[in-house]
Amino acid sequence: MPLPSTTKALVLRASSLTKDSIYHDARLESLPIPALKAGQVLVRVHAVSFNRRDYWIRRNLYPGIAMGSVLGSDFAGVVVAAADPRDALLGRRVFGYPSRGWDSAPDGPESPFGVVGGVKFPQFGTFSEHLVVDRDEVIESCSHLDDVQMSAWPLAGVTAWRAVVVHGIVGPGQNVLITGIGGGVAMVALQLCVALGAKVWVTSGDERKIAKAVELGAQGGVNYKSQDWPSQLQSKLGRGFLLDVVIDSAGGDICVKTLSILKHGAIIVCYGMTAVPVIKFTMREVMRNIQLKGSMMGSHKELREATEFIAKHRIVPVVSQVLDGLENAEEGFEALAKGSQMGKIVIKIRQPTTARL
Repeated sequence: MPLPSTTKALVLRASSLTKDSIYHDARLESLPIPALKAGQVLVRVHAVSFNRRDYWIRRNLYPGIAMGSVLGSDFAGVVVAAADPRDALLGRRVFGYPSRGWDSAPDGPESPFGVVGGVKFPQFGTFSEHLVVDRDEVIESCSHLDDVQMSAWPLAGVTAWRAVVVHGIVGPGQNVLITGIGGGVAMVALQLCVALGAKVWVTSGDERKIAKAVELGAQGGVNYKSQDWPSQLQSKLGRGFLLDVVIDSAGGDICVKTLSILKHGAIIVCYGMTAVPVIKFTMREVMRNIQLKGSMMGSHKELREATEFIAKHRIVPVVSQVLDGLENAEEGFEALAKGSQMGKIVIKIRQPTTARL
């Protein structure tokens, strides 16, 4: 099959709405496919997945937004062409790194860092039928995952891995609390903790999400809408048992809320701020040697390590909804706005009948 010269992609365009109600457009447009340069490959995309940041970008609530850029951070597909005709990746299933600028440094990016999709840097997005990408920016897909599942992995996977393994140092037998279960990162964090042998507890405002977490291996959970949810969790932990680690996506008063059920020296890892962009940390936490760690994304090295881990443990990312084609992307944005999903929302990219997912 001849290679295409153009590709359909979901492009960010400025909204015509008033400043008080900005919601930028996501338009399906035809873009030229650039000629391959040395070290580059062409990927036929089979699936892409949404992240919460895609919704915030459209609401104009994300830094460095770039009009005319392609949206999306995650993809999975197959390499169909390469600058080097002998490239070993030709015909191989791959997925992409969701960021640029962070190779392997343990403490943070070595150079200017950015998450791909919808922003000025990096000028690259994944919601497209075909992608030209540096071969060093892709990883071979796991054999136990199809492309829909694989596309749900990269950004959530590396973020959860850094929070759970690098910062949380989660190990066998530990009691771990994961807040806000249902989102992509929280779901992967749950799966990683279970595979590591930890006892996982969750919070959610939706009882259905707590039940789903239990199906995936959680010990149980509590509804954070209840004012006494820490006391409820203590009852579930049992007398004398406390939390070793908290993996949090909300910020705000998480330290205050959990202090009575944290062991001395416990670790709180915060990777998001869905509540408020401030965390209250007082001398009460200091006197109990509580460690508060911020965690943001992760390096390419960490994503490779995390991918080896899920391959070894046969972990399958949780997919909440699969949409048919970029033409139906708006359904995914609507689902993100409602926040009712349990896992990732994926778009399966339509391909010619001779191509198979």
